[in-house]
Amino acid sequence: MRIERIELRHVKMVLVSPFVTSMGTEYDEEHIIVRVDADGVTGWGESVAEGTPFYSYETVPTAWHILKDFLIPSVLGKDIQSIDEAIAGYAKVRGHMMAKAGIEAALWDAFAKTKGISLSSMIGGTRKKIDVGVSIGIQDSVAGLIKKVEGYISEGYKRIKIKIAPGLDMQFVEALRKEFPNLLLQVDANSAYTLDDIDLFKKMDHYNLSLIEQPLGYEDIYDHSKLQRELKTPICLDESIHSLDDTRAAIELDSCRIINIKPGRVGGFTESKRIHDYCASMNIPVWCGGMLESGIGRAGNVALASLSNFTLPGDISASKRYYKHDIVDPEFVVNPDGTMDVPTKPGIGVDVNIKMLDQVTVRSEVQKM
Repeated sequence: MRIERIELRHVKMVLVSPFVTSMGTEYDEEHIIVRVDADGVTGWGESVAEGTPFYSYETVPTAWHILKDFLIPSVLGKDIQSIDEAIAGYAKVRGHMMAKAGIEAALWDAFAKTKGISLSSMIGGTRKKIDVGVSIGIQDSVAGLIKKVEGYISEGYKRIKIKIAPGLDMQFVEALRKEFPNLLLQVDANSAYTLDDIDLFKKMDHYNLSLIEQPLGYEDIYDHSKLQRELKTPICLDESIHSLDDTRAAIELDSCRIINIKPGRVGGFTESKRIHDYCASMNIPVWCGGMLESGIGRAGNVALASLSNFTLPGDISASKRYYKHDIVDPEFVVNPDGTMDVPTKPGIGVDVNIKMLDQVTVRSEVQKM
């Protein structure tokens, strides 16, 4: 497959409501859309680097630089026969996983389209439907949170995740468990706590949470092993996991008993599959996290979550959860039974709405052969 043209678009999409976490409040989402044209097909990917360096050191400007000056030149004009060959071409670029994931996703889409198969089939997916959950930002009040949860349950979501932060934690957990005793519930701290908060998490042990996500430092593995030893509730690592090597270390240290796989965080679907396969061999369940993607990135997450060891509902909500209008047709929806259909058309399985994409594009740049 000869790579003839690659386009980058910096997009900014307004959220339907502010999304509050321990890292701050988001009112819109900035990402990079990657378009690869090759052999008469177009592949689409999304780099989930954000406008701020609060979740990751990568930002839209840094990812743009790495894509433009290093990743794109490594594949443009070349006859690439496989994803592994493309990855080998830019292997000497250290880190910058979100930039790498954006171009790799577009290449996966293009390769799947040349073969006339879905992205799910291309990466080895086995499911036609996936279980989905929803992530809820920190709310102003307990009453407001309960109302939000009631709404999402009525839409069919199988699992609720709430964001927590110091001082904004137990009151929400207690209220939700009292109101919804059988709800599949988990919390996400986004690295907001330390080992000094161990008593707080011991209290959470009594509320039948499915997991506690990333309570400690955003690159920590060791201290999480100390915390996990004190808890019955499984710890799930997110920000700490950037590779299969990180995954192996976390599991061998018993730092967590569940892994959240985000392709954007680990460099793409290839490393995601490696992590998935290793976790399956170790009987460690995984689920697919979200980064407030547009429908392009969401389509990739859906395909990834169709792999066999994604046994927990992921943060792969309907398009309308975050955006009034998505940039793909059809938009992603949640079925009444709390599942989402895995697209079966070639590639990511949805069409990019160029008119909508143009409306949210801040800047664009094209490189050709």
